Amino acid sequence: MKSIVKQSNRKAAFTIIELLTVMSIIVILIGLLVPSLNMARRFARKLTQKNQLRTIGIAIEFFNTEFDGYPPSTALDGTGQEYCGAMKLCEAMVGRDLLGYHPDSIFSRDGMDIVGRQLYAPGTLGARKELFMQLDNASAYMLVDIYGPGNAGSFTEDTFVLCDVYKREMRTGMKMGMPVLYYTAETSNKIHDANFAPTTALDNNGNIYNYWDNHSLVGLGKPWEQAGQGLPHDLDLTRFYRNTRNEKITTLSRPYREDSYILMSAGFDGEYGTSDDIYNFDWKYRQ
Repeated sequence: MKSIVKQSNRKAAFTIIELLTVMSIIVILIGLLVPSLNMARRFARKLTQKNQLRTIGIAIEFFNTEFDGYPPSTALDGTGQEYCGAMKLCEAMVGRDLLGYHPDSIFSRDGMDIVGRQLYAPGTLGARKELFMQLDNASAYMLVDIYGPGNAGSFTEDTFVLCDVYKREMRTGMKMGMPVLYYTAETSNKIHDANFAPTTALDNNGNIYNYWDNHSLVGLGKPWEQAGQGLPHDLDLTRFYRNTRNEKITTLSRPYREDSYILMSAGFDGEYGTSDDIYNFDWKYRQ
């Protein structure tokens, strides 16, 4: 009878083998769940990015209604200075200084009008239009904040661009996304063919869209790497025309949105020209 009492007072415990088995099951379950969670996060971010492009698109249409035309996206301004599509888009949406677009703008790099008047001086606020986008949605940053001092190439460092939602820490120490690229369709042109692609920013060779509109901006490289390290982005000329070709049209080569504009985010990896890029249309990556 005494031995029975002693046995009942003993505390139950797991063996080492049982503990190892449970821990192994937990590790396996975590290994199965983490990729799924990462995929869910990426999908959610993709939806957020598409929503941002949709918001920009609505603002562009407001601009089009107000001024009977879309903002231009040419790589150069009227004097031949580099002022690309992404920068012109930002000016149209929120102004060069984030205080509103001036209706007399000719989208010049220095903000001057045709008679040399500075349109974005403090005294011009009364002539400005209300912001076509709220600044919280615009996610506008200066090139110097993205690429760092001395790394903006031939662009003016204090020029603003709209950035996508994929924020990462840049070498400047600030967190932001990559610039949203913008291309306006030249509706008087009729082709979409890399074999007739423009060789310079000034010559579109009859293509509806011009690859060069944002080429110099893409060429600034990956701002999360140290300056001078790594390779530039891979949005090459041929891939641009392949990836923006409307696959539903089989008789002729035509781009998506051939009567309006293209918006492009570099996507999760921050690199233009890769399979996770996000456009304002559904597309298929082509090698």
